[in-house]
Amino acid sequence: MFLYTLVMRIVADSKIALAREAFSKLGEVHLCRTSELTPPEVKDARVLLVRSETRVDANLLEGSRVEFVGTATIGTDHVDQAYLQLCGIGFAAAPGSNARSVAEYVLAALLELAVERAESLEGRSLGVVGVGHIGSLVASMGRLLGMQVLLNDPPRARAEGGGEFRPLEDVLDSDFVTLHVPLEREGRDATLHLIDGRRLSRMPPESTLINTSRGPVTDNQALLAALERGRPGCAVLDVWEGEPSISLPLVRAVRLGTPHIAGYSRDGKLRGTRMIYESCCHHFGKAADWDLSLPPEQREPACWDTLDGTPPRRLLELVRRCYDIRADDDRLRSILEVPPDARAHFFRRQRREYPVRREFSSLLVEGAFEGDRRLLKGLGFCLPE
Repeated sequence: MFLYTLVMRIVADSKIALAREAFSKLGEVHLCRTSELTPPEVKDARVLLVRSETRVDANLLEGSRVEFVGTATIGTDHVDQAYLQLCGIGFAAAPGSNARSVAEYVLAALLELAVERAESLEGRSLGVVGVGHIGSLVASMGRLLGMQVLLNDPPRARAEGGGEFRPLEDVLDSDFVTLHVPLEREGRDATLHLIDGRRLSRMPPESTLINTSRGPVTDNQALLAALERGRPGCAVLDVWEGEPSISLPLVRAVRLGTPHIAGYSRDGKLRGTRMIYESCCHHFGKAADWDLSLPPEQREPACWDTLDGTPPRRLLELVRRCYDIRADDDRLRSILEVPPDARAHFFRRQRREYPVRREFSSLLVEGAFEGDRRLLKGLGFCLPE
């Protein structure tokens, strides 16, 4: 009699950062393009690793050997969790993995708008809708900048007794409103078209709406009409209804538009991989012995006390050394010149070929004194001891 062990087959989206390096000790890793994650491909897999573009449900998994599904994303609306539970299939996501990346995106947008308008963010109001991992971090950054932060999160308000949370209608009166909610299509806390024509019409004409959550959280047709009327006066969109087929008139209308990449930092992607790897190890009773710590980038340190201009402009210069939101806006606007039948492919390619982006912690900032050190450290920059 021969004793042998079947090698665990692991099928992973090739866009998951270092998936092969992380999971190779657990089994044989097969990397696939997103479009290749089909029923025949996953049929013999015991582990399936996906991102948000792949719908995981009975159509994909019926008759397969899959025992564990991991999505290297914070969102889970692409996964039929009820079906997985019914089939006894383990599941893990990566909540909070890209929270810092998205928060840094929002900060970049705020600073770009402030400098463009020659205004200070200090004393301005920031409405945060959805106060989970990302919203909490955005709120913290806003307070560090001296902004008046208003919070809206009905599930947390019910669980925690209200306290600091405000009704959505109050939050919509803010100078800046930023959305950080999951996409829930029904139920008490449904967020599908949470920001609709009626709510857009009550926003002040000088206000700005920022959406980095999910495209359908905002009614895009209503937003286009609202921007044309001037209420709100400005919008920053990273997510769009109908992705990858997005509204070109809305691309033209927004102040900053990007192709669903707010959470696409290298650091955030690797945190997501590590989180689903650890969950997978736990599911199969294996030791989680893969880890990765990204060092600061080897680049010229920034010297805070030599930067010129107003505080928002100085801070924006630092932010741009890590992340220049204008470059992503420029790349997306190239879609306006693309033939109609190629636009969806163009949008997907923008995400698939996104350049490496590191978070603020990768930049060493020298020459800051005590008050500025507290601000820069609080925002996530690396400072010398």
